Amino acid sequence: MNDILRERLLRRLEALPEDKVYQVLDFVEFLESKYAERPAGAPAFQKVAETLEDTLRAGRVPVNIITGTMDAVGKAGKFLEGLAAAGKAAIEKKDKTPPVEEPPPPA
Repeated sequence: MNDILRERLLRRLEALPEDKVYQVLDFVEFLESKYAERPAGAPAFQKVAETLEDTLRAGRVPVNIITGTMDAVGKAGKFLEGLAAAGKAAIEKKDKTPPVEEPPPPA
């Protein structure tokens, strides 16, 4: 998808009320299941968040509750991403640090 089309779609979606955006999502997922050449992948935490959102929608939870819940889940996801990045950086730094040489024992 080119950038102009992506921006055009986002602009149109942002103009819609939240409940209508979910209808658009349902239609896009239908089209994906029918015509996509490859499935759209998502990181593990994103998949968990999407499953939670779908479960809330299936339970007919009001849109404002879903929105608040997903905002909180999104913030938790960003926190976990930052934590994972910090851990990865620490491991990479440790791997690049030369080992400390032990002094020879006294004679």
